Amino acid sequence: MSERDGSEDLHGNAPDKSDVALLLIDLINDLEFAEGDQLLRFARPMAERIAALKQRAKRAGIPAIYVNDNFGRWRSNFEAQVDHCIKDNVRGRVLAERLRPEEDDYFVLKPKHSGFFSTTLDILLDYLQVRTVILTGIAANICVLFTANDAYLRDFRLFVPSDCVASNTSDDNRYALEQMRTVLKADIRPSSELDLDALTSDTSGGPMRRPGTAPPAGRT
Repeated sequence: MSERDGSEDLHGNAPDKSDVALLLIDLINDLEFAEGDQLLRFARPMAERIAALKQRAKRAGIPAIYVNDNFGRWRSNFEAQVDHCIKDNVRGRVLAERLRPEEDDYFVLKPKHSGFFSTTLDILLDYLQVRTVILTGIAANICVLFTANDAYLRDFRLFVPSDCVASNTSDDNRYALEQMRTVLKADIRPSSELDLDALTSDTSGGPMRRPGTAPPAGRT
């Protein structure tokens, strides 16, 4: 979390304000499951691109939010998951080392596929005053897709850089990206084509969305 400057009462509020937020979905992940090697093949180069995007986002004043599965460890916490993935001999160590959270990053633990389901993500995005979300992570056809769907239902402007998500297969990844592009109206241009400074200064994103509000009338 960013440090408080003492200029305002931050009880119940996040210290940063930004129209845009970068979400890193399930990237602190040990990949210790049957398809872990298969996913790691695609996730390793993806992690390099996400790391570069995250640094660009930081320079542009865009906060990073780790939206991470709790993997059924209900007594665990995010720091414990980071330690497990970095210190133990697990497949996902290379991802956790490359994308290790920084002091001023945010995190949300989720119990299911979507980053919004039964989590504090909605509230955090509201306090940050976010209207646009950039989704990255794994797997594109599962947790990224479910999170993108819920972001769309909440009327967020949606970016899913095609080179910053990965799935078990190339076909799964392409299909998920196409679904997000056509159904959820996501912009899926590669991360290298995202002008983050322009994105943060863009005022065309529509009215401020509040948690629980419905999409505009007539949207299908």
